[in-house]
Amino acid sequence: MQIDIITLFPAMLTGFLSESMMGRAQEKDLVKIETHDLRKWGEGKWQITDDRPFGGGAGMLLKPEPLCEAIDSVRKKESLTIYLTPDGEPFNHEMAVALSKESHLVLVSGHYEGIDQRVRESRIDREVSIGDYVLTNGTLPAAVLVDAVVRQIPGVLGAEKSLTQDSFQRNVLGFPQYTRPVEFDGMRVPEVLLSGNHKEIERWREERALEKTRERRPDLFSTKDT
Repeated sequence: MQIDIITLFPAMLTGFLSESMMGRAQEKDLVKIETHDLRKWGEGKWQITDDRPFGGGAGMLLKPEPLCEAIDSVRKKESLTIYLTPDGEPFNHEMAVALSKESHLVLVSGHYEGIDQRVRESRIDREVSIGDYVLTNGTLPAAVLVDAVVRQIPGVLGAEKSLTQDSFQRNVLGFPQYTRPVEFDGMRVPEVLLSGNHKEIERWREERALEKTRERRPDLFSTKDT
């Protein structure tokens, strides 16, 4: 898979893309990720990428010319171009799995009040939101999407089981986890986890996961398969 990220702030992604799972995935050639500074396509001496919106308003909009040129420079026939925006469709686990099967993603990070509508209509295939809140720009949402997508690529994670036990993999939140020592700050690890009885351990984990889901995210049961 190849992922190209168009942003005014590529430095925000430098550490993220080189560390931990993301760095290892690229070292193993499981994914190729490149960032592109939108200012490269900016207009004039000052590399202008924004302008005031018609009709007035307090903010600025990213201009269509530089952004379209940037997208066209990296987009291929098989590319899926995604714009990260608060008014996009909600991002979730199922979308991450689906996107991980694409061969090429082009992620467009907005800024200010967003991007010119004509870019959205002519160059964007899908608009995605990572939540009902507003951030300074779309670079962090792009990073969130990349992280969730890349970890779904076969071979990226060291153990496939770590995928199947993730929260939202089955529309159920994760169960409580414990490690050594057995007793800490007056609290003990549940005895069932020390028993060695794997069947009982799995049953306990399933029960705790369902309890947490009912308490915190009852809405997930409406989409649960079982």
